[in-house]
Amino acid sequence: MAVLVPWLVMTEVERRRALEQTHRAASPVVSAALLGGIWDSGARLAGVIDGSTDRSTVLVFGASGMVGQGVLRECLRDERVGEVRVVARRALDLTHAKLHQVVTDDLAAPGEHLAGVDATFDSVGVSSNGVREPEYRRLTFDLTVGIAGAVADASPGSAFVYVSGQGTDTKSRLMWARVKGETENAVAALPLRSWLFRPGVVRPLHGIQTKTRLYGAFHAVLRPVFPLLNRLMPNQITNTEAIGRAMLAAVTGGVPEGVVTTSDINALAAAR
Repeated sequence: MAVLVPWLVMTEVERRRALEQTHRAASPVVSAALLGGIWDSGARLAGVIDGSTDRSTVLVFGASGMVGQGVLRECLRDERVGEVRVVARRALDLTHAKLHQVVTDDLAAPGEHLAGVDATFDSVGVSSNGVREPEYRRLTFDLTVGIAGAVADASPGSAFVYVSGQGTDTKSRLMWARVKGETENAVAALPLRSWLFRPGVVRPLHGIQTKTRLYGAFHAVLRPVFPLLNRLMPNQITNTEAIGRAMLAAVTGGVPEGVVTTSDINALAAAR
């Protein structure tokens, strides 16, 4: 679990020291952004997602999944976000003043819900376990690019965060890594401001559970040793809260577009 700094009660010297400790593991680009003064003294980013003082409208795809649940939680908790539009095939058993649900069989279908959006957080996807490449490509590349294309048409120039995974690489010998690499490239080519999140091991927090049986068993086995693993492999492990916080930090701050690694995620979450 990433160490989330109690930022609001820190002095300026303490904030700077915390950033220096956190940024060492992050990529050079993210480190420079963190230490370059994009964070103001109140732990609030200057402006909001669209650069104005108005609260922002965000889209969340994949909100029923483990990562998506964490992203949704942080969006609902963040005072800079005024409206959260969840697009899903089935309605979530959740009500909130900010939350508006769009239930549709076709997640990539155009519609008014895609217009006027400041940022989109997309963690839609399936495990590659037992899935052949054509089906995996349809549920990963085709669906994600379809969603991103529809958002680009309705809200061009808006922010878009796609969650792929650590190891994503178009030249990989692993099928899932190649497909996700191609998906990243296709999203990045659209008229959107895009960030490509590549988390490693993700620890679910706040009662969040994965729907994938294999992942559930994996987390159950690792749960007692997560504290030790965090110390031994801090750049390989993150959690659902950190991912949500880091997504908001990426689209509202001075972090350049592109790949965001596990260490970057933890650094952004701690600095937020």
